[in-house]
Amino acid sequence: MKRHFVYPFLSLLLASSLSTIAQEPLATKEGTIRSLEEQERMAVLKEDVAALERLWSDQFIVNNPQNEISADRNAVLDRVKRGLIRYSQFERRIETIRFNEDIAIVMGSETVVPKSDAATPAQAVQRRFTNIWRGSGTTWHMIARHANVVPGR
Repeated sequence: MKRHFVYPFLSLLLASSLSTIAQEPLATKEGTIRSLEEQERMAVLKEDVAALERLWSDQFIVNNPQNEISADRNAVLDRVKRGLIRYSQFERRIETIRFNEDIAIVMGSETVVPKSDAATPAQAVQRRFTNIWRGSGTTWHMIARHANVVPGR
């Protein structure tokens, strides 16, 4: 007899433990991710390390446009601090956002203009990107990014 009560209890427990993020309406989740993408874009443009620390997971990993892998958040922040990630302009065009429970995958294109200390103005660089966000409770962090330069543009 006791076994009959265990299964409904486990089902109720499992259902109640689903994350808040997984239960959010799709439009709300998409709006949240679009806002976070804009916050992240502006933080990169402004070289705002504190904002990037807030937005990027500790385990953040990047396959970067220099064809290298930055293995964690500190490695990417180090590139910002050393002036290797510096832009005078940064536009991002989100083409699609796909959700899989607590994971958001964002894909699109970017145009960046590196800051130039030289007399010659920097040229705009076209890139394709994929950003991956993971939600926990009501908080999202970017956990992975891939960006590559589009050749011939």
